[in-house]
Amino acid sequence: MKSSVLTRYRVMAYVTAVMLLILCACMVAKYGFDTGEDLTFAVSQTHGVLYILYLVFAFDLGSKARWPFGKLLWVLVSGTIPFAAFFVERKIYRETLPLVSGAQPVPAKA
Repeated sequence: MKSSVLTRYRVMAYVTAVMLLILCACMVAKYGFDTGEDLTFAVSQTHGVLYILYLVFAFDLGSKARWPFGKLLWVLVSGTIPFAAFFVERKIYRETLPLVSGAQPVPAKA
């Protein structure tokens, strides 16, 4: 597997996770403080488009890494749970790195 597949997934995982946190803050501002309706709309639309790209890249990585359906589903859903994508991305990176051609193994933590 090429390293670009893993890199695309990692970038989109972080971008989607950050946009989801921004969206959560906008939702608090909109519904808690009755302000920022236009900003919330723009952020939600942006997150939606980025999440679709995340789904494509995660599915591509999952199919090349031959993940079982349950694991693929968890990775796909993690883009909708605040903070989950950060943890899932880290775990997926460590598990998938040995599959990348020419990659150096990641040392295990004690």
